[in-house]
Amino acid sequence: MRTWIALFRGINVGGKNVLPMVKLRAELEALGLEQVRTYIQSGNAVFESAAEGSTSLAAQISDRVEEQYGFRPRVLVLSRDDLAAAIESNPFPGAVADPKTLHFFFLAEPALDPDHTRLEEAKAPTEHYGLTDRVFYLHAPDGIGRSKLAANAEKALGVATTARNFRTVDKLSGMVSPE
Repeated sequence: MRTWIALFRGINVGGKNVLPMVKLRAELEALGLEQVRTYIQSGNAVFESAAEGSTSLAAQISDRVEEQYGFRPRVLVLSRDDLAAAIESNPFPGAVADPKTLHFFFLAEPALDPDHTRLEEAKAPTEHYGLTDRVFYLHAPDGIGRSKLAANAEKALGVATTARNFRTVDKLSGMVSPE
């Protein structure tokens, strides 16, 4: 069995696409996933599965939610190694001291042709960012709520993303047990 992390996008936000975590856990268990744990209402789950690939798991989870609740969430599934690599590659290690200012935008696929001009134009003077094949990192010390870079990152990258602050990333890391 392998440990996987599912990151849901757009559930339980503004009263739309409501899916309580207790129901999400039950749906994941109905798919045969084991040791399902969730973290906060925005849709983060850790589970065990014999599945070899994240893409098929993400599709199965999205299908199940759509069948049961009538909406299809975007789900990004990471392996424990993917999450560890994202943390290890963080270009702003000093920012973890204030975890709400550091955000990991997990990419559905590598951003092969990001619009660097758009990223730079959206960036506030206090903000910094970095990009790997799997993660767009944003350090926004003045907050993400007003960040034009955060609001424009996905379009500038040209790939679907789902973002988590470092507090959530760190908590998920702590939820995955060593294999």
